[in-house]
Amino acid sequence: MKDLLLITPPFTQLNTPYPATAYLKGFLNTKNIGAFQSDLGIEVILELFKKDTFQDLFDIALEHHSIQSENCQRIYALKHAYLQPLEDIITFLQGKKPTFARQICTDNFLPRASRFNQLDDLDWAFGSMGMQDKAKHLATLYLEDLSDFIIECIDPNFGFSRYAERLGQSANTFDELYTHLQDEPTFIDDITLKILDEKLKNIQPKLVCFSVPFPGNLYSAFRCAQYIKTNYPNIKVAMGGGFPNTELRSVTDVRVFEFFDFITLDDGELPIELLISHVFNSPPSEGLGEAKRTFILENGAVVYKNNSTKADYKQADIGTPDYSDLLLSEYISVIEIANPMHSLWSDGRWNKLTMAHGCYWGKCTFCDISLDYIKLYEPIAAKLLVDRMEQIIEQTGETGFHFVDEAAPPALMKALALEILKRQLTVTWWTNIRFEKNFTKDLCLLLKASGCIAVSGGLEVASDRLLALIDKGVTVQQVAQVTRNFTEANIMVHSYLMYGYPTQTVQETIDSLEMVRQLFEIGVLQSGFWHQFALTTHSPIGLNPSEYHIIPNKKTITFANNDIEFTDSTGIDHNQFSFGLKKSLFNFMHGIGFELPLQEWFDFKIPKTSIKPNFIYNCLETETHFNIKATAKIVWLGTKPFIQELSKTKKGETYHSLKLTFHNTTDSFSITLDKDKGSWFLGKLVDLQPTNNRLLSFLELKTDFETHFEDFELFWYSKPISVLRDNGLLVL
Repeated sequence: MKDLLLITPPFTQLNTPYPATAYLKGFLNTKNIGAFQSDLGIEVILELFKKDTFQDLFDIALEHHSIQSENCQRIYALKHAYLQPLEDIITFLQGKKPTFARQICTDNFLPRASRFNQLDDLDWAFGSMGMQDKAKHLATLYLEDLSDFIIECIDPNFGFSRYAERLGQSANTFDELYTHLQDEPTFIDDITLKILDEKLKNIQPKLVCFSVPFPGNLYSAFRCAQYIKTNYPNIKVAMGGGFPNTELRSVTDVRVFEFFDFITLDDGELPIELLISHVFNSPPSEGLGEAKRTFILENGAVVYKNNSTKADYKQADIGTPDYSDLLLSEYISVIEIANPMHSLWSDGRWNKLTMAHGCYWGKCTFCDISLDYIKLYEPIAAKLLVDRMEQIIEQTGETGFHFVDEAAPPALMKALALEILKRQLTVTWWTNIRFEKNFTKDLCLLLKASGCIAVSGGLEVASDRLLALIDKGVTVQQVAQVTRNFTEANIMVHSYLMYGYPTQTVQETIDSLEMVRQLFEIGVLQSGFWHQFALTTHSPIGLNPSEYHIIPNKKTITFANNDIEFTDSTGIDHNQFSFGLKKSLFNFMHGIGFELPLQEWFDFKIPKTSIKPNFIYNCLETETHFNIKATAKIVWLGTKPFIQELSKTKKGETYHSLKLTFHNTTDSFSITLDKDKGSWFLGKLVDLQPTNNRLLSFLELKTDFETHFEDFELFWYSKPISVLRDNGLLVL
């Protein structure tokens, strides 16, 4: 029994829990407040994809005469072939039956409906991926066939990572969602509510808190809250999370509070602590006394209470995320499409952590930078961050981390990498960044050495005019150089791309595509995704639309307020570019189609690109020379060398030198240094290891050298040191 139940409603990800409840539970541990957490999404999926459940589902579809399409008729006709391996497929995707991959990859083992039509196109994409990944992809297509059957014959709102998403998107009024909630629960609802009821009986909470990150979680949160209010009227119900934080800041519809007693905004730690002290009072206090950013119903009206004088908790004080209670071994890894970055999101169990609260840049004009979760920037010390990583590894047994920052700061990433190397941890991690010039070649090599395998970042619109308008703080040339640095360090790069930005011309869209084509052709981008620009109410454009030459179509808001429809003064229909942009990108990601004229991707006339065919190549040829800062840290990532003393006599004079042979994981190389300087350098090499408590700066190294010899620059820029600079001697 626990007084508090934290729930993520269906559906978010299949492969790993959304971290909000784990963050809150970790914070509550610091206050000695017990809580139980549950990801209803994975529990519902596991119940749905059982043989018995799916047999019932097939029977209901037949009984209701809802099997209309040829595709669903095929699935029904092959129902025994679908049911037979179903539970084994789920077990395999949980990583528990690796040998089953060989069976899955056998021709004709899995039944195939329309999702497999794309297989011929994708077969070559898995040539380098190995049997486990190919089997995961085939198993994913098989589940998507079954998902198509559910959508057509049982529940049109179903989706693996979202449910009834349309009802939550830009729902300016509560009417449509409220009407749906008056209908009988759906087949999926029944499964959800049965699992919820078992939890309520076992845990007997006084307060249930739903964390709703996305529009696709909203309907289920309301359906669950409705069930609690009907069947357990003494339990108080609250909602927080990403969706209310961005979309429910203007809620006035009193009907919302038939389902929820409280809706909290922004950081949840202090609001939930104050709610707990209110609800757990015995007897409960009348009305809500002290509150932080909380909507309630008072005297028949929606009231926003923010009367607490307490400050929000600092990042150092919120504790380590606690993943206990969650069914970590039951999550399902899927590979939907052959996009390397998307497979990171959907394949494998990742521990989610944050390096810094908010965004250190905080200027992009399309972003919700007026909201606290982006506006208030507060980094966490690297030592504390790695302490938390070690605690989570001990708790979960997993060493993979996804840092879910808006944009991870380069200085903190450097400190984090050094701390990981100092503690000799073996971890795998990835994060979101800005493509800024601080990501030098050496920093990228350090990040790789610490376990960084991928970064994603917004190139947005590959046009310097629009990047300036966005206030992105980068140029296309800079993005090309930074992506090259990451790629050469063997860190995969994914880029978010945008089209339809206010005032963007057709020419700029085509030129943007040409830039992207060149970035992929030259090999500095490995993955990407095009998004159409969406106007949000809390962004600088949403707050000042006339400055960007757009006219918003504003509606009366009584419920959700985020996405805004608008008219662009250019009058261009940007939708028409969607298919061509995405099709070309899919081909570029697989290394084909570079030679085709851009017109080939579109079935309407487009202008020729104005970008020179070697633009990106020339960006990368332009070397950026920076003087080494005196404070720059010097780090040696390599091993201790084998030493051979050599001597050579010339004109009666004997010269002594040291040959140093270094071995790395794939190769070996040697350098030769004058004996005295070589001996000095060997002594310093020990001090440059990242395991040291304190790293030497460039100035300290130079000063030490010049107490023994002359002209450090001549030594530093010599051929032997240049070889070491290419093999792990880093300037940071």
